[in-house]
Amino acid sequence: MTPPKNTFDFINTLEQKGWLKKISEPVDPKLEITALSEPVMKAGGPALLFENVKGSEMPLAINLFGSSERMSLSLGVDNLDRISDRLRELMAMELPQGLWAKVMTALPKLKELSAFAPRTVKDAPCQEIILKDKEAFLDRLPILTCWPDDGGPFITLPQVITADPETGRQNVGMYRLQKYDARTTGMHWHRHKGGAAHYRKALSLGQKLPVSVALGGPPAATYTASAPLPPVLDEFMFTGFLMGKPLKVVKCVTNDLMVPAEADIVLEGYVDPAEPWRTEGPFGDHTGFYSLADEYPVFHLTAMTQRKNPVYPTTIVGRPPMEDLYLGMATERIFLPLLQMVLPDVVDYHMPAEGVFHNLVFVSIKKEYPGQAYKVLNALWGQGQMMFAKVIVIVDEHVNVRDPQEAWWEALNNIDPQRDVIFTKGPADALDHAAQMPWLHTKMGIDGTRKTPEEGFTRPWPDRIEMTPEIQNQALKKLKKWGLL
Repeated sequence: MTPPKNTFDFINTLEQKGWLKKISEPVDPKLEITALSEPVMKAGGPALLFENVKGSEMPLAINLFGSSERMSLSLGVDNLDRISDRLRELMAMELPQGLWAKVMTALPKLKELSAFAPRTVKDAPCQEIILKDKEAFLDRLPILTCWPDDGGPFITLPQVITADPETGRQNVGMYRLQKYDARTTGMHWHRHKGGAAHYRKALSLGQKLPVSVALGGPPAATYTASAPLPPVLDEFMFTGFLMGKPLKVVKCVTNDLMVPAEADIVLEGYVDPAEPWRTEGPFGDHTGFYSLADEYPVFHLTAMTQRKNPVYPTTIVGRPPMEDLYLGMATERIFLPLLQMVLPDVVDYHMPAEGVFHNLVFVSIKKEYPGQAYKVLNALWGQGQMMFAKVIVIVDEHVNVRDPQEAWWEALNNIDPQRDVIFTKGPADALDHAAQMPWLHTKMGIDGTRKTPEEGFTRPWPDRIEMTPEIQNQALKKLKKWGLL
């Protein structure tokens, strides 16, 4: 299966499969599109293409990634585990054991990965129309005001591209952009993100930081912007890996950044570290609560380039499940092999929707020695964005952590709270409104594994209740024959 090369390709394929609904009736980008889209998302409904958005000539696409099938299709596979398998094959080489930094340093050397380095082109669909200076203004875009108390309209599905001012190495992240006026937005990058690191370096050098924002293009590029890649792994190279071929990129018109050639729209501009920050937010966030207003840098638009007939891609977030659930599921499946490189103890992991990615993580391990659950807990809190995990629950390898009901049932049966729960402190996600201090909170680790005599447990440990497989299979056949299943 070939991944879609751009938004049009993706939409056409979704329509052929009956996974897309076109709406020609006029709709308002202020609140109405959210009110229309949220019930569809929560019901597992189709992608939506609003063809007549008030105030803009561009059609708007939403919920493109809003199911397991569409998420897989966007990356050219029938099952996301196929990508995990490809990563395991790519990593079929001996690597030094040790710290995460050592393993991550080895990543660019993995065989064949360099074959997916981005390929530069001179002529690109994203530059069929070029608007500079006063001709470039954000009012052309059907930017959504998602929720009643939002601080304004927000661009919610961007690929924000910056480069290290000293090395030139690019970073791509998904940071929301609040529209202030026709030529400026907020730049909501958290201090732990790659774009923020580039901003701090530009500040120390006393220079402006060029920024480009790509909208649409290959769905794999949109997904990659949301993925928690280690710093040494180039996002566009990883996009090429997902697509099975190099991503085509083109140099921007008003800065030297490279952007996906097949993007629908590209916003070019800069952030000036010498400029005072502006209030950004509130914003109805994926936690299901508003993230509070705060001060952030300002993005200035210098040019807008686009295809002749662009589609504006967007999403909404709120109380889960929403479309971003499926982007998170993709990250789980795709990055499991990388996590297992560092922690071979890990069998599987899952971040259920109720935990909104950073609040709850279930992890199954192959337990071989006393205290292993605590070793894994502490190691996980040291791995990239896993440092934000508020609650981690460790269970034995036979537990299906992708089924939260089973994982909780097993863990809660296996714990003595005083004995099996630990607390520690560490960095907090900026969206954790319950944290006692911004950026810092307490984390809880739960050892829900079977306890052993070596861990001081001397009582007999009971077995699970399970029916004899032969009898169960015979019973299932009879129940189906009787119409009871």
